[in-house]
Amino acid sequence: MRDVQDDDAQDITFHSTVHAERLRFTYPPRTAVRFPGTGERTSLSRSDRTNLPDRVEPDVDYRDVTVRYRLETGVREPQGPSPD
Repeated sequence: MRDVQDDDAQDITFHSTVHAERLRFTYPPRTAVRFPGTGERTSLSRSDRTNLPDRVEPDVDYRDVTVRYRLETGVREPQGPSPD
């Protein structure tokens, strides 16, 4: 997955912010982001967290948590030689 450049026009853009006063996990979450299909694409998937570590522990209370999530992807035109 290549980073999205600021001047790249994306086909899909999703930004979300979630806040919790208290958050507790019974089991560590299993997450995955995939961009299936064919064709070259430029994609970005990133979360910025406040008061929440990258790896959470089960049965621990996390307080005043904020997660900002950004997902962007766009299909790129082939860069091969143009037909004459």
